[in-house]
Amino acid sequence: MSSAGRRQIEAFLEMQAVERGAAANTIEAYRRDLDQYRSYLDGRGRELAGATQADISGWLTALSEAGLGASSRARALSAVRQLYKFLVIEGQVADAPTEGQVGPRRKRPLPKTLSVAEVDKLIAEAARRTEDGDDIEKRRALRLYCLIEMLYATGMRVSELVSLPRSVLAGDARVLTIKGKGGRERLVPLNPSARAALDRYLAATTGEGRITSKWLFPSKSAEGHLTRQRFAQDLKLLAMEAGIDGERISPHVLRHAFASHLLDRGADLRAVQQLLGHADISTTEIYTHVLEERLKKLVHEHHPLAKKR
Repeated sequence: MSSAGRRQIEAFLEMQAVERGAAANTIEAYRRDLDQYRSYLDGRGRELAGATQADISGWLTALSEAGLGASSRARALSAVRQLYKFLVIEGQVADAPTEGQVGPRRKRPLPKTLSVAEVDKLIAEAARRTEDGDDIEKRRALRLYCLIEMLYATGMRVSELVSLPRSVLAGDARVLTIKGKGGRERLVPLNPSARAALDRYLAATTGEGRITSKWLFPSKSAEGHLTRQRFAQDLKLLAMEAGIDGERISPHVLRHAFASHLLDRGADLRAVQQLLGHADISTTEIYTHVLEERLKKLVHEHHPLAKKR
């Protein structure tokens, strides 16, 4: 790789980390894709700043012939597009060779989700378990009940939920300020059910004689808080007790249920994007099938020509 190309890529990655707050894993993914692209150009005696649309097309063809799937090729093209957008803004290239380049089509699988009735069954079973067992069992049951109510009420990522610091309880009881990907903060509202479940959990786990921790959901794990894996295991066991296939459920499925049920009841896609903490609306657009079904139902039920005669 030429020294100029290396500097341009490093400057772009630094911008992503400092100005955009991109996570370390995201930066490394960009680096791999961009280094591979730069190596392709080097093999043809081309400079990063002098690449053409033909170079981009040839590179994508090479990726396809190397066996990379459509999703991987689309991701790589996205990284190169962003690099050239940065270089144009910086005045290092006049035009981006990626302009007008059509990326590989990729099928985005619909997210697994649960019906409202299934979520209700899950929550009811979690609430029932809080009434049984000894003190230790009740505290564990209250923790699980609280986690489920909060996850379904807020749509938080499971990593955000299990690592909530106790300081998140300061301020307005109706909302939480959480730190998501890239260190970005956002407000998520707590509905009355989630707040009540949280209050019950706190009443049972705090106070005189209790172990204090900086985490809202402490545990003896290396991290000091409940792990995603343990929460997922507890959730699957609960689902089976509620008569739901454990293979169909995970904390991420509850996040999908939160988004799908909101959209099905008329929520705006941009509002759901903000609640989920998606940096780009394209990530939230995976739920557009919910909007499409809602529109079909709306036309079927209210359009005069759709009425049976």
